[in-house]
Amino acid sequence: MTTRDAEIVVLGGGSAGLSAALTLARARRRVVVIDSGEPRNAPAEGAHGLLGQEGVNPIALLRKGIEEVTLYGGEIIHGRVTEARPDGGGFRIVTDTGTDVSARAVLIATGTRDQLPDVPGLQERWGRDVIHCPYCHGWEIRDRRVGVLATGPMSALQALMFNQWTGDVQFFPQGLDYSDHDLAKLTAVGIRVETRTIVRVEAQDDRLTGVHLADGSTVTLDALVVPTATQARLDGLDGLGIAITESPAGTAIAVDPAGHTNVSGVWAAGNVANPATQVSEAAANGARVAMTMNTELVFLDADRAVAEMENTR
Repeated sequence: MTTRDAEIVVLGGGSAGLSAALTLARARRRVVVIDSGEPRNAPAEGAHGLLGQEGVNPIALLRKGIEEVTLYGGEIIHGRVTEARPDGGGFRIVTDTGTDVSARAVLIATGTRDQLPDVPGLQERWGRDVIHCPYCHGWEIRDRRVGVLATGPMSALQALMFNQWTGDVQFFPQGLDYSDHDLAKLTAVGIRVETRTIVRVEAQDDRLTGVHLADGSTVTLDALVVPTATQARLDGLDGLGIAITESPAGTAIAVDPAGHTNVSGVWAAGNVANPATQVSEAAANGARVAMTMNTELVFLDADRAVAEMENTR
């Protein structure tokens, strides 16, 4: 077992985590990033809405981020967290790779998991032509035949968003109840409501071709929208006692606007705290929370130095 001593350990090497680590390393903090190498957007061909990096491959973006963090002295540990706990005024993070980290503060940027409905074929196409975000994928499916598979009470309104990018949208309630008012909005803008239930996603030559319905018929589609519930990725972090928020959209770490959790010395940034953030927002949030962490630690050190000086008089 090898132990690394750091000032700050960043859990998660996605856009938020690496952006935070870069900011902290440039602030001359001893920072260690622990990452399992499973980013949420790995299936996507490109990340969008990122100024100066439009359409960049998500994996290539993270590789570049790792290079930048290590350039300033940050350390990257590949592995999974199996245990995290307070330890001697700081924190101890245990990994499955034989390298543990002792740190003064923790930044959680582990991201979130999308909870897909149990419909055969969805997972295989996820992030490519089975999608969820109009701002992430709307341009790529413009003027195509698009279906929206309902998953919750907001799905009817989410279908309206995709009508901005294509005039050929079908909404599949999947047996869920929606108000006449919400359905009237769909009909008024030209969205067709299909009451038959999707039971399987069909693909050919590595592209989605349509959906198979419960009555045996098929609807031809080029893309399928699935608004997902999300779950904060907190594997191994139970020992920290982090407070969680729950909503119809899923679970997330509860934070204040500065990124503080309910545990002193533990912050959170990116999708783990707000699943709706895009890559650009997650990176910006990681940097901002890192600035807050560094600033508060500077002030805390100054207060401690004053107290020590007064004790020696």
